[in-house]
Amino acid sequence: MNRLARSPTGDRRPLSWWITVFAAALCFLCQSAFAQTDERAAGLRDKYQSLSGQLAQNPFHRPLYLESQELPSALKGDIYGVIEFPFATVNDALNDPAKGPANWCDVLILHLNIKYCHATTNENGTVLAVNIGKKTEESLSSSYRVQFNYHPVVSEPDYFRVELSAATGPLSTKDYRIVLEAIPVGDNRTFIHLTYAYGYGVAGKLAMKGYLATIGSDKVGFSVTRDPSTGETQYIGGVRGLVERNTMRYYLAIDAYLGALSSPPNARLDKRLTDWFDATEHYARQLHEVSRSDYMQMKHHEYQRQQIAQ
Repeated sequence: MNRLARSPTGDRRPLSWWITVFAAALCFLCQSAFAQTDERAAGLRDKYQSLSGQLAQNPFHRPLYLESQELPSALKGDIYGVIEFPFATVNDALNDPAKGPANWCDVLILHLNIKYCHATTNENGTVLAVNIGKKTEESLSSSYRVQFNYHPVVSEPDYFRVELSAATGPLSTKDYRIVLEAIPVGDNRTFIHLTYAYGYGVAGKLAMKGYLATIGSDKVGFSVTRDPSTGETQYIGGVRGLVERNTMRYYLAIDAYLGALSSPPNARLDKRLTDWFDATEHYARQLHEVSRSDYMQMKHHEYQRQQIAQ
């Protein structure tokens, strides 16, 4: 017997009819998700083709392209680059739900301002507890805790996308997003797109202005602009320079982390710390902040602290 089911509006139809409708809707949603994935992957492949000239020849001396945006209440940096690792290696390290979160913590801690990162998973998902602070050693109580949701969005044989997002940050900053997507571009190379973005309120804007007017007044980014008074080109400064520097630091952290995977487990930490510091020193005008010995000592202490949930 075909049972009847009552809809929320009181409509009585055979149960088989509702099952068919539900299945059709589910199928439509699946098709929409697949279409969106295909569109994203195709878009990244198109971007790789369109950037072939910039990737081959640029001031970075590596296959890399960087761009940034300053919006009324947000900043965004994007880096597109080719890294010398197979797609399967990159996907397994940074997009695997089981080990990806902990691996991302090992990536993030390379950044000078990241003082701690620990991943936990429960019925609500995976969260990375990240402490942001100064470029020198400090206690966790002096830093600011940001809760990043870890979300592997897509995992296909030739495309993946993973997102880290946080609703709030220090000094009224908000809507933090670290997004990584990738496609294979050969047997041993991967084209990746890294986005680093966040919004800010009045307090955040005032804090950035204060920083850029004092200790950050001589800091620059990587993009160049032409001085209208002299006609000379110069590196951009201000908040765009700020977001470009941090986007580059995270990009180099990903590269250093992946490069250390082939080392013995007990040598990987020193390998990625050394490689990250050396890579940033190639762009010393933008990224130099501390000495090698101070960086290595600080990060060893922070990494040890990172192994314990706090």
